[in-house]
Amino acid sequence: MADRFQIDNPFSGEIVAERRYLSANEVEGALARASRAQRSWARTPLEARIALCEKFCAAFEASSERIAREITQQMGKPLAQAKGEVRTCVARARAMIALAPEALRDDPLVPVPGFTRFVRHEPVGVVLDISAWNYPLLITVNVVVPAVLAGDSVLIKHATRTALCGEAFERAFTEAGAPEGLVQAVQADHEVVAKMIARPEIGFVSFTGSVRGGHEVYRAVAASRFIDVGLELGGKDPAYVAPDADLSYAIENLVDGSFYNAGQSCCGIERIYVHASVYDRFLEGALAEMRKQLKLGDPLDAATTLGPMAQPDAPPKLEAQVEEARSKGGRVLCGGKTTTVGGKGRFFDPCLIADASHKMHGLMVEESFGPIVGVAKVADDDDAVRLMNDSPYGLTASIWTKDQERAFRIGSQVETGTFFMNRCDYLDPQLPWTGVKDSGKGNSLSRYGFLSVTRRKSFHLRTQTTR
Repeated sequence: MADRFQIDNPFSGEIVAERRYLSANEVEGALARASRAQRSWARTPLEARIALCEKFCAAFEASSERIAREITQQMGKPLAQAKGEVRTCVARARAMIALAPEALRDDPLVPVPGFTRFVRHEPVGVVLDISAWNYPLLITVNVVVPAVLAGDSVLIKHATRTALCGEAFERAFTEAGAPEGLVQAVQADHEVVAKMIARPEIGFVSFTGSVRGGHEVYRAVAASRFIDVGLELGGKDPAYVAPDADLSYAIENLVDGSFYNAGQSCCGIERIYVHASVYDRFLEGALAEMRKQLKLGDPLDAATTLGPMAQPDAPPKLEAQVEEARSKGGRVLCGGKTTTVGGKGRFFDPCLIADASHKMHGLMVEESFGPIVGVAKVADDDDAVRLMNDSPYGLTASIWTKDQERAFRIGSQVETGTFFMNRCDYLDPQLPWTGVKDSGKGNSLSRYGFLSVTRRKSFHLRTQTTR
């Protein structure tokens, strides 16, 4: 394997940055620094940890223009969306800071005369965060800030596509005054990462990426360790447009939820089930809304709303899904081809496919991860639930209806980590982010997110020894 890698701009093709993979000895040094920092940090009062994270937020905000531009140059996200990701990253960090005192406090038990009993949440040690490129800040902040608040140190192994984003976290924590080694970005190949996982200093591994990558990480941990693993993997998130939906509202939000970030969202909408009574109107409205919302172009241009595909292998995969759908009766209403803008970029023309069915396995069952969505007609709620559950994934699902009781009823039947009514493609930091089936295991965000980066210790103290 090469000892260096380059990051190309998905629009211009220019090389944005070049980095060197750390050697095994250099990773040993990073682990040693992280372990030293963590032992001291674990004894630091929570108030001081909170203060550091608040300073991190300020430092990150101060570099927001640079960070946003680097996101756009590395993975093609339109600059306006990249700036939004920076803002949301800081807001999410502050939300976790606000939750920390309650989430990390000792849990008292019912008083028993002569005893003091409580449960303490202690740090796990060094957290290894193997992060992904599609939301390179939001995926990372979900792990890093709760871990630091909990008393852990963190090694960020970011995707090579967005390696500069891992460096941005390390830089902001350093500027905030973090102890040396508390938060480090490490560039390591698969072999070295596997060796890191096996090290006793690592107390928790978080991985965001493909199902195949999740299996590899899970096996690597199980081979030699008994530590917890958090896996945020794929999604094939469905939406059901019920007969009583506010149709114009549903169309506007589902087009955004399907095509935002060029469809490269784990919780983006990839399949839509529409009640037969509103099916034709939905298709007509969705086509009009796509023309209104979506503008391909240079991602640094403020007018661009849909950038190029981050990875070179994405457009051919999407074209294959389109052709399979077409061959099995799908109507391609727009897009579906690899294209360029002014001869530049690896774009995929946003694609809406009507009359979709689950015979079209790529389009309606397996993950697409691009600007393509299939629309299927359903007869009733039961039909919608059956099809929504016909997928190996279960990250989020949504219903579009005016009837809250219908939403409760269907939400209890759909196999998913998050169920929405009249909303999609959104993370609320007050709620746990979790998936079922092949979408992964574990939780991030909310007070439950702190459980992954801490371990429980029971205190059982007999305070009276005389009778």
